[in-house]
Amino acid sequence: MRIRQLCRAAGRRQDRGPSGLSLLPWLLMGMGALSHLLGGEAPNPWIGGLGLLAFNSVYIAIVFRAFDPRSRETPLTWGLLIALGALTFGLALGYGREWLLLFPLLGLGVGAVVRRGRLLPVITFPLVLAVGAVTFWRDGWNSIGIVYGTFISIMVTAAILALDETVRQLRATREELARAAVEKERLRFSRDLHDLLGHTLSVIVVKSEVVRRLAPRDLDAALAQVADIESVGRQALTEIREAVTGYREGSLATELDRARDALSSAGIEPVVRRSGPLLEPQTEALLSWVVRESATNAVRHSGASRCEIDLSGSAGRVRLTVTDDGRGPANGTPGSGLRGLRERVAAAGGTLDSGPAPRGGFRVTAELPVETPGEHEGEPTE
Repeated sequence: MRIRQLCRAAGRRQDRGPSGLSLLPWLLMGMGALSHLLGGEAPNPWIGGLGLLAFNSVYIAIVFRAFDPRSRETPLTWGLLIALGALTFGLALGYGREWLLLFPLLGLGVGAVVRRGRLLPVITFPLVLAVGAVTFWRDGWNSIGIVYGTFISIMVTAAILALDETVRQLRATREELARAAVEKERLRFSRDLHDLLGHTLSVIVVKSEVVRRLAPRDLDAALAQVADIESVGRQALTEIREAVTGYREGSLATELDRARDALSSAGIEPVVRRSGPLLEPQTEALLSWVVRESATNAVRHSGASRCEIDLSGSAGRVRLTVTDDGRGPANGTPGSGLRGLRERVAAAGGTLDSGPAPRGGFRVTAELPVETPGEHEGEPTE
């Protein structure tokens, strides 16, 4: 457990990326200026000492603010950066020699604050030209290394920090996508489980009621219904396993047979009509869910005596209508199953409507776009 916690803490530290502490060791470049002061060679040492102290303080403030996204581009940070530039040029002009090494530190501060965008070259090239003029005036051609070091400090710091920021944004995006995928899978599983268990348990309840009625007078018929209950339960276990693994593709013909059996067991007369084109497996699977949910609602809630399932289609469109002569859902409000199916159908480019039928009862209508690899014609069956 302790090792796991340490690993998590290490991962969190890695996610945080670099901080202002990573730029503090470069302050050692100012040791030459400090040595120049302590050696008694610098004129006005108190001014130089105060200037060096102010330079270090402003530099530290800048690098810590540069790693905080909320304060990096604030007016205060830009003011500190301008102050750092003024101190650097003032000390370099006044003292020269080792003090010229403050320019690469100024470059680190500029790269940490600016990082990216059109402003970077606008600031970098005039700054490098100004550094070149000052260092050449103070140290001649020997200062070319200072100019190059200042340019590299700006560009490398800006590139590394911009890349680190991009990587962290990509990592955050990847984590967000992973969370969205998990939520999507949870939604899929909850919908599948609702539809599977709702239908299966409704059939089991209906058949159990039939067994209770038949057992006193016809034991053989009651045992046949018990066998059906066992078969339904086994099939439900298989479908739940398939739903968990995400590979369930419903067969529409099988689902129509199950709906007919469930409706008959509940004392509802089933009427199934099917005509139109052959359907793609994905379309059949989606329509199977609509048939299952509609039949389940008819068995559980409608109190209907007749239920009609009509599947028809033409080139490019298929329409499924399930109509019963019952009272529909409580308060006329569709349940979570129909709401979930409406979202699924909409995601596939179709529509699902539910509500009172024109002649009474309740109707569910689903329409989906389809490709038509062939024609499948069927006769009405009752």
